[in-house]
Amino acid sequence: MKPIIGITMGDASGIGPEIIVKALHHSQVYESCRPLVIGDPIMLERALQIVKGTASIHIISSPQDGRYEYGSIDCLDLRLLAPDLAYGKVSAEAGHAAYVFVEKAVELAMARQIDAICTAPLNKEALHKGGHLYPGHTEILAGLTHTEDYSMMLTAPKLKVIHLTTHVGLIQAIEMINPERTYKVIKLAHETLQRAGNVKPRIAVCGINPHAGENGLFGYGEEEHKLMPGIRSAAEEGINVTGPYPADTLFYRAVKGDFDIVVACYHDQGHIPIKVLGIEAGVNITIGLNGGIIRTSVDHGTAFDITGIGIADERSMLAAIHAAVELAPKPIDNLS
Repeated sequence: MKPIIGITMGDASGIGPEIIVKALHHSQVYESCRPLVIGDPIMLERALQIVKGTASIHIISSPQDGRYEYGSIDCLDLRLLAPDLAYGKVSAEAGHAAYVFVEKAVELAMARQIDAICTAPLNKEALHKGGHLYPGHTEILAGLTHTEDYSMMLTAPKLKVIHLTTHVGLIQAIEMINPERTYKVIKLAHETLQRAGNVKPRIAVCGINPHAGENGLFGYGEEEHKLMPGIRSAAEEGINVTGPYPADTLFYRAVKGDFDIVVACYHDQGHIPIKVLGIEAGVNITIGLNGGIIRTSVDHGTAFDITGIGIADERSMLAAIHAAVELAPKPIDNLS
């Protein structure tokens, strides 16, 4: 059976509804999955008019009621938004609704009624005005699933990257890296790709220093003390992991096909190669959530400045849906 991908609408004052309906006008989406919008059908109807879409909206109360047919957009209606919600403005109403859409998606994923979550963008200010004091989607998902150890994965055509650290300064990032974190992220990468059908994924760890330290020539032995013990622990469990490798050649090798995923040590080390390959095709993924939940997201914001005029680009949403399909847990038979 094709996986059911729960697509949360995000902040309905932004471009979320527009990029969703645009993406669901691509027939290949329905060839690979059963897309289910978790949000508000009135907002989808408004978006259809803006983008001059031809699909119809099918309102449902449960994933099992979906038609999942091209030309008919299934929407789980949570009845949270006023029909005249303003475009392009911060709204407590839209911020609260965006939170509830994610909350419902997590509930369905935990109950195994959907196979993965794909999120349209939310607005942090609106989220806070709506009474939900989170920095963003990742922290909401971690809170709702009671998860402490999780990681960010980014994907682009021909490259997957998972991070040891993300939104901290470089000095702090190096301080935070330790053998335990290295081991945990390697294991997360292995388990995520294995559940997605890759029986023995090839994992490569990036060095911290230029030339991965070059046997102590650069740095203060960070590779040996912070990375190698974690790599060895994972390898002793049978995980196919190698490194650390110099960053200036590793990403080229991964794109060429030598590895299935790269473990990056800090934010820019992993983000720059992904965005060079094509920011419109980049996808942000949260992995390691309790319950094995996979969440993918567009790699852009709510774009209040262009909301309501029909020019929003759906390519990142298409890429996020594709990544959700790719990483959704596969039946055990597929792993043999």
